[in-house]
Amino acid sequence: MAEAGLDISNHRSKSVDEFKDIDFDIVITVCDKARETCPICFGKAEKIHKSFQDPPFLAKDAKSEEEALAHYRRVRDEIRDFVKTLLL
Repeated sequence: MAEAGLDISNHRSKSVDEFKDIDFDIVITVCDKARETCPICFGKAEKIHKSFQDPPFLAKDAKSEEEALAHYRRVRDEIRDFVKTLLL
């Protein structure tokens, strides 16, 4: 993400349980597991889902770090492009 100009060094993965008491207007999921879980957790929020491939799964058989990173970069850029469509 630093390559894309984003510092996420202080970020961490979070459980949806951490957000159960928040009333969201919109929930956007980018993986199928989250899509299955979120309708239960986020009540009346509008739900938008876009499935992306899982970079760790794609990279598990990579023959080099660069080959593995290519999967992460591609999915990162696909998510970026998807988010841009939401802003229009």
